[in-house]
Amino acid sequence: MTKKTIKKVTSKVESEETKYLKQVGDRLKYYRKKAGYTNYEYFAYDNDISRPQYGKYEAGANIQLNTLMKILKALNVSLEDFFKGFNWFLFDIFRMI
Repeated sequence: MTKKTIKKVTSKVESEETKYLKQVGDRLKYYRKKAGYTNYEYFAYDNDISRPQYGKYEAGANIQLNTLMKILKALNVSLEDFFKGFNWFLFDIFRMI
């Protein structure tokens, strides 16, 4: 694979990662509201999560798996339910490599 191809694929992956993180944030917001929290700060405070950081997660910031699992546990949502119907185009990119 040439350097140009690698750069193109890397750029596409980074673009897709941003989209996925935004989807994760949107899902976190959806499930938070479904749990009855109209404000992310109340949810974060009630569940001992940094309020500014949680706000960043809902906005699409990178999140570690253990942090996501802690949040989903507080929301009473399984990983399977959280990612059900998730757009996994990124994995199609890796299959092309």
